[in-house]
Amino acid sequence: MPSAASSIVSFYRSSIGKKLVVAITGLGLVAFLFGHMAGNLKVYAGPDKINSYAAWLHSMPALLWAARLGLLACFFGHIVTTVLLVKQNRAARGEVGYAYNATVQASRASRTMIWSGIIILCFVIYHLMHYTMCIGNEYESASYIDAAGRHDVYKMLVDGFSWFPASAFYIVSMALLCWHLSHGFASCFQTLGLRGERSWPLIKAAGYGVAAVIFIGNCSIPISIMAGWVSY
Repeated sequence: MPSAASSIVSFYRSSIGKKLVVAITGLGLVAFLFGHMAGNLKVYAGPDKINSYAAWLHSMPALLWAARLGLLACFFGHIVTTVLLVKQNRAARGEVGYAYNATVQASRASRTMIWSGIIILCFVIYHLMHYTMCIGNEYESASYIDAAGRHDVYKMLVDGFSWFPASAFYIVSMALLCWHLSHGFASCFQTLGLRGERSWPLIKAAGYGVAAVIFIGNCSIPISIMAGWVSY
């Protein structure tokens, strides 16, 4: 193995290397969440706006697939590396464990990162099957083509979130995602060495703020649809 590749592998095997990968991929996923939310919020501007946006995205297949592959790399890299990091930390503690349980001082979000992450993974799989692969629905049929010949994303969202179980599952998943994010966002900056006595309270507040914005923005869509504020 070339020395450069060997050095990268050795660095990844270390606890610091894994934490860095988790931090970078986590920030990449936060950036995607904001972009995805911004696109979905176009539903409030009406069918033409969100359908035009979707058609614009699909008019650049190379860029779209590059973004999808990058997202998948961040997503699975984040999950796999987090699991490996947890196992490595547990192995380092051994059977004796710490004399003082540090989790007493940890936030509830940090203590449930793995479990909330697993539930979020299940949600992502369901979300992709529902809206991207259109399994168990007719979202790829002619009835979901608008007057301009574009895929009717607006109607798809309204129909999808009009079913209460789908909206409820989405809202619960968003709550877990943002619970996860409220801790993870600040942890990313700590891992990158940006924590300071003065900056840390601001970073933690920013983490809660980012989580709140994503939760409110995303959950407003199913709530608006179920309430009849967004319809066709």
